[in-house]
Formats: sequence, C-alpha cells, structure tokens
Amino acid sequence: MVVSLRTMSLQDRRRFIKLGSAGIAALATGCADATTNAATEPGTVQAKGPLVLSTWKHGMAANAKAWEVLRNGGDVLDAVEQGVAVVESDLSNRSVGLGGMPDRDGHVTLDACIQDHDGRAGAVAFVQRFEHPISLARAVMERTPHVILAGAGAERWALENGFTPRDVEIPEVRAAWLEWLKKAEYKPVVNIENHDTIGMVAMDPDGRLAGSCTTSGLAFKIHGRVGDSPIIGAGLFVDGEAGAACATGVGELVIRTAGSHSVVELMRQGMDPTEACKEAVRRIIRQNKDMDGKQVGFLAIRADGAFGGWSVYDGFDFALRSTDREELVPAGHDRKWEG
Repeated sequence: MVVSLRTMSLQDRRRFIKLGSAGIAALATGCADATTNAATEPGTVQAKGPLVLSTWKHGMAANAKAWEVLRNGGDVLDAVEQGVAVVESDLSNRSVGLGGMPDRDGHVTLDACIQDHDGRAGAVAFVQRFEHPISLARAVMERTPHVILAGAGAERWALENGFTPRDVEIPEVRAAWLEWLKKAEYKPVVNIENHDTIGMVAMDPDGRLAGSCTTSGLAFKIHGRVGDSPIIGAGLFVDGEAGAACATGVGELVIRTAGSHSVVELMRQGMDPTEACKEAVRRIIRQNKDMDGKQVGFLAIRADGAFGGWSVYDGFDFALRSTDREELVPAGHDRKWEG
C-alpha cells in the first residue's frame, strides 16, 4: 500500500508526521486511528472525553467535582467552573481563594479566568473579598460585552450583579505576613505554594473543551500586581479546533511568551501535547538567563483527546481524571531542583 500525503486529511497528515515509521505501518495495515491508546498515558490519545486535568495536588479535589458534573451529564463549562471553585472555598489553601497569602500591603487579591470550546472568555483581576472569582469571570463572559474587569470596578459590578462579598480573617496568614514584614524580602520558591495557581482543562464525552484558572497570586507581591491567571492566552487558552492549555508558576514568565496560547498553537500544527508543553517551557528558559528558583508548568489537552504536561523543574504534579484513572501524575521537566 502506498500512502500519499496529498490524499490525507489535515488531521491524518499531522498524525502521519507525528508517528513516522509507526504511522506508516499502521496506515499500511488499514488501522483507522494509529494513535489511539487505551492506556491514556500522557502524550497518547484516548477516545475524546471525558477527561479532566488540573494543576498540583489540590487539583484532585477539583477534578472530583468536575467529574461529578460531567458524569451527571453537565456542561463542560460548568465542570471547570465548579471544579476549581472547590479549591477557592478551601481556606487552608495558601495560593488560591480568600485563604491565599496576601500582598505586601496585607491584602488578599484574586485573579481568575474561564474560556469555552468556542473561544468565549471572561476574567477578573485584582479583586478582593469575593469567594469565587471564577464565577465572577464566567458572569463577565456571559453578561457583558467585555473579557476582563479589574479592581474596584469589577467589585462594584459584582455587587450590582448579585454577588456577595465575604470577609475572612485567618490568624495564620496574618502572622505570616507580619513575620515577612520584618525583612520584607521577596523571593518565589520552587514548588512551594506561594504561587501555585489552579488551572483546569477538561473535555466532555462529545469532545467539547473548556478551561478555568484561579489564584490569589504570588505571596507578598506589590499591591496591584496581576499575573498570568486572568489573561487569556497566558494562563489559559482554549480553542475547540486545536485544544486547551493552562499554566502555573511565575506568571510574568508565562505572560511574556503568551504561554498557553503557544502550547495550543503548537498542537494545532500537529505537535504532541507533552512536546508542545515542553517547547513552551523551553522558550521561557531561552528567554530568561536567570531561571534559578522560577518554576513554570503547562498542561494541555489536544482536540483528539491526547494530553500531557511539562515544567521547568521537577516536582510539578498534575491531577488526572479519566474513565479509568484518578491519580496525581508527575510532569516531565527540564531541570532538577537542588534548592
């Protein structure tokens, strides 16, 4: 059998290029889909959804809620909103929600965004006193002509649209801030939850995608700082034709490379999700001479159901939920952290 690239569909050409000689053999023997692998290891293809990925250990609880929504026939957008909302409500979490670490002025400020299969998006940035910024982000998407609302304006709009603020005082967090003030030294630490966003990407049984991202941001940041989490294309990007990706880590590094958008565009070109995440990480490494202690990780689902992740340093785990797996998976990495 002679295989001609000119007679293949675009999707098949991408698979052919990705698989190389293995693809030739499979196509030659008449296999309908040479990339299908029921084991669903990172980088392989499962039969569309359902599938949920989210960042870090706190993603396990988020995935459980998102999976419940999908199992009950719910919309994938509902799944990614309700999933990360579980982590927002966990006041023991120091990197997401009202329990997060404050900025250097002692204020907990929150960022979030959400995006659906068709590219609709909403976000809020630099908001205070609202338990679920992810729900504010979805409301911005569905009730306004805008994508991002920020600061006092976003808070006023939230009040006008039925959202109720909540005042939370956590003695442990207050004490940590007062201790930090003694020297006021700012330094992110690899894999320590002072900058660990929760990002989630999911696919429903019909192959529809959605994603969400929410955080309290870097501990002891300058008051007013906004990271990558509410920025579509940086902390999150979803395109139903190509795939979905999200980021975690030091947001400034992700913003400068439009990280999640880069991952999705690489998948659009036919790249394996793990390889796409790896290339996005390496662009960041190439762009920054000093990466000491600066962690960044990406997760991705390609439109055909393949998935994967990669990070600068070891220690980045992502939560996986599929029809046959519920576990924390160590992502691939470029460097070993010796700190």
